[in-house]
Amino acid sequence: TITSLANPIIKRLRSLERKKGRTETGLFLAEGARLVMQGLQNGWRADVLLVASSMLSRAHIKALLDVAKASETKIVDVPERLLSKVSRKDNPQAVIAAFEQKHTPLSSLDTNSDKIWLALYEIRDPGNLGTILRTADCANLAGVILVGTCCDPYSVEAVRASMGSIFDIPFSSAGFDEFNDWRSVAQLKMVAASVNGTTRHDRVIYGARPIILMGNEQAGLPEHVEAACDTLALIPMRGGADSLNLAQATAIITYEAWRQKGFV
Repeated sequence: TITSLANPIIKRLRSLERKKGRTETGLFLAEGARLVMQGLQNGWRADVLLVASSMLSRAHIKALLDVAKASETKIVDVPERLLSKVSRKDNPQAVIAAFEQKHTPLSSLDTNSDKIWLALYEIRDPGNLGTILRTADCANLAGVILVGTCCDPYSVEAVRASMGSIFDIPFSSAGFDEFNDWRSVAQLKMVAASVNGTTRHDRVIYGARPIILMGNEQAGLPEHVEAACDTLALIPMRGGADSLNLAQATAIITYEAWRQKGFV
């Protein structure tokens, strides 16, 4: 039981809101009993689990604590005011856990299936990234590659927006040359969304083994990256707004590619 904001465990967990804290500890925060249970059941290791003292008697919390104990997670009960300080929210979830990050190299990703892959080039908005991970999970994608300098997938905003999909969908990070070599060896057809596209996204033949490439929110894709693609796809727009939100555009193209595969 911890009741003091000055406790080292609380201080360490509060530091995870910042990239520096996540880098130094190798941990990240996940909030809510459902998300924490999802992470534990998928084999992610939780270092510390905070639970509201007032919720300890609830059946679903007891079940979660049993799973956490089996994985040797440190369990700490705290008053709600400390949960609020850790989550930086006035109405915090009853459970917050600090999970160990995973950094999967490209070489460890399984490219033998015929599922769709997704690559994100220098994405900067963590809310977009989390939403896209959720879309990739829903659309049964093989995995997501973060190309170049991207925002942190373990930021509080990205984890929240993923709604637990960060625990389900494989993802990796790489520079563009490494990524392009990897996808060439794997024989993945690269289709990029671009304002320079000449084929409407629903008329592109994505094929059996595609990888969809989406660009930076502001700048899109640079010329040398577009030149490496097999097809540039264009999402039609009426002409009022000059662009779609990146997460929305990714969902539109991803679901078209999945539709062509019969949603399997």
